[in-house]
Amino acid sequence: MNPENSAKIVYLTSGAAGMYCGSCMHDNTLARALTKQGWDVQLVPTYTPIRTDEADISVDQLFFGGINIYLQQKVPLLRHVPALMDRFLDRPWLIRKVTSRAMELDTRTLGKLTQSMLKGMQGNQRKEVVRLCRWLATEPRPDLIVFSNMLIGGCIPEIKKQLGIPVLVTLQGDDVFLDSLPEPYRANCIASMKQLSQQVDGFLVHTEFFKSYMADYFEIDSSRIHVTPLGIDIGDFRELTRAPTERTHFNLGYLARLSPEKGLHHLVDAFIELRKNDRYRHVKLKLAGWLGPQNKAFVDRQFQKLVAAGLEDDFVYLGSLDRHDKVEFLASLDLFSVPTDFLEPKGLYALEAMAAGLPIIQPDHGSFPELISASSGGLLFEPGNQADFVNRIVELIQNDLRCQELSAGGRQFVLENRNMESMSNSTANVLKKFLETD
Repeated sequence: MNPENSAKIVYLTSGAAGMYCGSCMHDNTLARALTKQGWDVQLVPTYTPIRTDEADISVDQLFFGGINIYLQQKVPLLRHVPALMDRFLDRPWLIRKVTSRAMELDTRTLGKLTQSMLKGMQGNQRKEVVRLCRWLATEPRPDLIVFSNMLIGGCIPEIKKQLGIPVLVTLQGDDVFLDSLPEPYRANCIASMKQLSQQVDGFLVHTEFFKSYMADYFEIDSSRIHVTPLGIDIGDFRELTRAPTERTHFNLGYLARLSPEKGLHHLVDAFIELRKNDRYRHVKLKLAGWLGPQNKAFVDRQFQKLVAAGLEDDFVYLGSLDRHDKVEFLASLDLFSVPTDFLEPKGLYALEAMAAGLPIIQPDHGSFPELISASSGGLLFEPGNQADFVNRIVELIQNDLRCQELSAGGRQFVLENRNMESMSNSTANVLKKFLETD
């Protein structure tokens, strides 16, 4: 069998309630690239429709719709309503409308819901598993399925039972969500996922770091985990023209979800410390990214700190950006940092910043040491060491030549080695192995 021409792949991705989500953006880019190579790929949303700043190629289907699974968890009667009601609750326009109002669930509710979802046919969302398996068997009838995470993997045993095909799972941040759950939900969910992992044929990760981390986290034999480096669509970055170097301001930028785990507070504190020195009065702070309701109070505190330091005219928040505005935003910057507290498994924003010709400064953990080592596109600082972070920023503000070297190295690395074609090639090589042994 020639996999590129005849194999059918279903890629189950998870929407993020209207947010530009790094995982679903990666999944969409990968599915586009594989399709261009000749693969028959269907990108199928779960939870909510996906939101991406590129062309959305997901199919007009939605499984495990967020409203539906929540109601089935809370109201036993709704676990048995006719399919017509399910189809109404899973309508993309309805889910978008509800999630646009930022419905927020407490961690206990999320814990119970996740536990139930991971039980699959024994959980409260059993009929959703049945519906998915029925659709897979009658519509695309795939030769292989890829899950975007293990959190939606409760249906894997039934899929294996009914279709008997290889199932792969991409691990790209499951731990962050699990670690946010209170006990005993966290431990129970991890135990369920360890059991489910035994029925998974193989796993995909984006870095050697995350391969080792996930092998320990879920007790998976590392030989079952395959590294497929992250890539991006470089189309509008390739022709990007940088702003004139003689501009009077030096712009320090951040583009990611505004949240504690992404380290926004570290960047704000570093900027305030930096601006205490009159030598750096020309440095400005530019922020952009999704702000969810659960983080509004946190972000308000950060902005209040900037105002209290007399910097209300020296920072700007531009909100959540579409593709065009994102590229323009990055082109307006001189230096980029998202100083995460959590161990970042991907770092899509770092690749985009380097593609735009920006030197980056990132903590020395997660995926960043590998990325900086391979690309020579930035500097690392000691995690938790604010003085070291500030020193790295100062080092680049004061050294134009060093900035140019990092900029050129990072940009060349991404354009040549981390484009979506290179990502799809490495992924395709893994898919072929499982299709050939099927």
